[in-house]
Amino acid sequence: MKTVILSFLLASTPLTIINDENTVGELSRNDFALTYVDSLFVDNQKLELEMNILSEKVYEKATDAKLNDEGQIVQEKPGLTLDRIKFRQLFQDYFYENSREEIILPKQKVYPRVDSELLAEIREKEIGSYTTYFKKNNKERSHNILLAAEAINNHVVFPGKRFSFNNVVGKRTKERGYKRAPVIVKGELAEDIGGGICQVSSTLYNAVELKGVQIIERYSHSRSVPYVPPGRDATVSWYGPDFVFKNNYRQPILIRATADEGKMIIRILSSESL
Repeated sequence: MKTVILSFLLASTPLTIINDENTVGELSRNDFALTYVDSLFVDNQKLELEMNILSEKVYEKATDAKLNDEGQIVQEKPGLTLDRIKFRQLFQDYFYENSREEIILPKQKVYPRVDSELLAEIREKEIGSYTTYFKKNNKERSHNILLAAEAINNHVVFPGKRFSFNNVVGKRTKERGYKRAPVIVKGELAEDIGGGICQVSSTLYNAVELKGVQIIERYSHSRSVPYVPPGRDATVSWYGPDFVFKNNYRQPILIRATADEGKMIIRILSSESL
């Protein structure tokens, strides 16, 4: 864990910001001062902006528990963020009383949304599944399907919450590893970045068509697709259609998705008490 220290030489001198023994900036007491008549106050807007910067330096993202390829649970990992309340108190000690020469940035844990205990409970029962097939010799399309499958794999949808395919998978770009592959545009075949991921959204649609799942948003392609029966597809596009459903069960549901050797499989799991 990196240590971030704020060294205060004197209240009237610049405040040196040190991160892991490297100086990353300086603050001046006057930069945060607001004067009303004879009183001096902290400029809270500037302090909030500075705390945003410091929070980025200490932030560590929490990692959800997940199932590996063998179905074993991989433990969750808490993250870290700046404890803004404690930092504000320490900064005010410096600003008003000059009672300290340095501050070790206070941190607080950020807990993951899915822990091992929850995952162990909701992996017990398969409540839905669907399988589609693709040509594995089409390398670009197969690659895109794999990326999208990995993006939704191990995603947990809590009771009353919605799943948005576009939000979870994210923008399909070359920088994120997606390749050009065939897509359907206005009824015609074309090529675009991310071609093939509609097979993932369509497989998911068929897997989650369950009594306790409400389909909120789903659109069909402008022409039939070979991997699902007519009218059973769910087209998606970053700037266009999305596939969205809501979990109306009383328990969370877990999405397990794999794409290998020309086979796309999605399983929906939950607890026995569903």
